[in-house]
Amino acid sequence: TRMLLYLRNLRGLVLDGSNEHVQDIQQQKIYWRYDLTANAAFIDKDNINGLISDAGFSGDIGLLSVDIDGNDYWVWKAIDVVKPVIVICEYNAVFGDIHKLSVPYDKNFRRTSAHHSNLYFGASLPALISLGEEKGYKFIGSTSTGLNAFFIRSDYARELNNNVDEIKAFPSVFREARDENSNLIFLRGLKRVDLIKELPLVDVNTQQPTTLAQCDEIYSESWKETLET
Repeated sequence: TRMLLYLRNLRGLVLDGSNEHVQDIQQQKIYWRYDLTANAAFIDKDNINGLISDAGFSGDIGLLSVDIDGNDYWVWKAIDVVKPVIVICEYNAVFGDIHKLSVPYDKNFRRTSAHHSNLYFGASLPALISLGEEKGYKFIGSTSTGLNAFFIRSDYARELNNNVDEIKAFPSVFREARDENSNLIFLRGLKRVDLIKELPLVDVNTQQPTTLAQCDEIYSESWKETLET
């Protein structure tokens, strides 16, 4: 998004739950050099459309990035005031690449307090791909770090498909798990699942409660191979 400001001189809006983060943006040169608005607000599915429209955005826009470390699935699902051409949404790769899973919606969800591990948040990639299809978007791949998924609106997909050799999604190898005292424990790969396997999730396809422990298989063979190497 910063690159788009620099190279395309686009207009932008940043919404962040931290006043400190917003103040930091407002003190940077990009804030007066470009048509950028930064507002502090704790986002939920009920206020997101109002926050966007109150800032002067509606209808067709170029890009929407959803990265709120919690209710990402539910918030993207709720957004209807804008129709972005491109959507970037963070996924939780620890939830695997087979099941359509999300944390249950909680208006006050905060990743750092939901579970000490910091691994319990967001939605699986299949859940976001399914939501994208429901909203008229085609999945076009993820970052190699297994963090962000990219989607393009269907009416633009044909142009892009001619220039993409392979659509691929990646697991994450982040070692960000923490113990109950908030100390990093550098847990690797599949071992991360054990910390959160009993925590409540929702299968967004059936709308039924579940857990990682209840899922027979969580990772595809290719993801397993990457994580076990």
